[in-house]
Amino acid sequence: MQQDETLAASGNAAAKQWDSYSVLVVDDEPGMVNFIKRALESRCGSVHTAGSVEAAEPLVAQQRFDLIVLDISLPGMSGVNWLKQLRERGVNSEVILMTAFADVETAIDALRAGASDFLLKPFSLAQLINAARRAFERARLEAENWVLRREVASHASRSKVSRDGLIGHSAAITELRGLLQRFAPMPSTVLIQGESGTGKEVVARALHQLSPRANASFVPVNCAAITQELIESELFGHLKGAYTGAAASRDGLFYYARGGTLFLDEVAELPLAIQAKLLRVLEERSIRPVGSEQEIKVDVRVIAASNKPLADEVAAGRFRADLYYRLQVLELALPPLRERTEDLPELVAHFMDLLSPALGVAPVEVEPALLVAMAAYDWPGNVRELKNLIERSLILGYLPQDLPATRLPPAVGELATGAVPAEESLSQVETRHIRAVLAACAGNKSEAARRLGISRKTLERKCLSWGE
Repeated sequence: MQQDETLAASGNAAAKQWDSYSVLVVDDEPGMVNFIKRALESRCGSVHTAGSVEAAEPLVAQQRFDLIVLDISLPGMSGVNWLKQLRERGVNSEVILMTAFADVETAIDALRAGASDFLLKPFSLAQLINAARRAFERARLEAENWVLRREVASHASRSKVSRDGLIGHSAAITELRGLLQRFAPMPSTVLIQGESGTGKEVVARALHQLSPRANASFVPVNCAAITQELIESELFGHLKGAYTGAAASRDGLFYYARGGTLFLDEVAELPLAIQAKLLRVLEERSIRPVGSEQEIKVDVRVIAASNKPLADEVAAGRFRADLYYRLQVLELALPPLRERTEDLPELVAHFMDLLSPALGVAPVEVEPALLVAMAAYDWPGNVRELKNLIERSLILGYLPQDLPATRLPPAVGELATGAVPAEESLSQVETRHIRAVLAACAGNKSEAARRLGISRKTLERKCLSWGE
């Protein structure tokens, strides 16, 4: 009795934990149905009831239930037989079977049919709540395992990142770190924009890891990699038979990201029809699987990213303005590598340390002169291009000097031939080279920045650090 009172008193705490879960109770005893409904409806998002399999079928056809509490002895079809049918149709809801007449054979038959738990009538409130807790925990772990398997398959070669996820201490990265700290605790949607290869997914993961949702799933999806015919099903799920080839019901990525973060990479590639449905999901906080007429509540933080300026896509009529403004509650603009060349030494060292153990080779020494040459390169592929260069260098055993990224300018090439003291630091070499280019341009910073392959803002920041 005391345990039941404690559970009842903790109803509000449980409600916060289970408020996105839906439950179906199937029993022909009104008293038992009312008892279960009262116990769960204060803790779960929704509780539906039915007195028979025939009455429950339309409900299951209309929506996905996270948990079905099912009596074995029902008028018409038995609970065990119906459970077998549900599993054959691909319905993977957690199921707790109930019976007043239990024996070993009945319990074994229930488990073989696909039940996740078994309750013997009459049972207490504590037994019911504990069974529901175990069922929801199994569902959560299964969803996390699915996300991890998908992530491993999609990102087998992706490097691990720290909790912060960012490498470097340039002014641009320092500013970005500050924004991450402010944005991460908020539930608002975030739009990340930047050129391809600037690390948009790394930043999205950092937002997730620094947020209160860090213990839940981070689900990334590349919107450009999914066909237009399947993107709606991939995001929102579908019922069996919803379209040709839908042989079984399936949950969508929004469902698996519940309580966590959904990262929509290349969001500009979404078809306009899906953009409208995504906007509705963001506004209503609920999804409707393909073929279903019922809504499923979802608590998901959405982070979107695009390498195309979405404002330009809106102006061209390829992206909905209302969705753009809904995604743009918070916005992060990632700097290209050419505007943060101060971070090159740290990035090179990071990729060396990361890739050399994976490839089973020793790190390659990078001469200061080559780092200066790399700082003068435009890096159209950004950090991804740099990582590929380091990987190639590790495989070859040396850093190729015949590539655009490592070709030595004449002023820097003197260092490689010994015309300049070898003990000179990278910072000194870089400073001397920039000053030489400025002198050659008669102090024209715009032209000097163009020749150096950096932005004028970066050049002015360097000059300011020298007191010029």
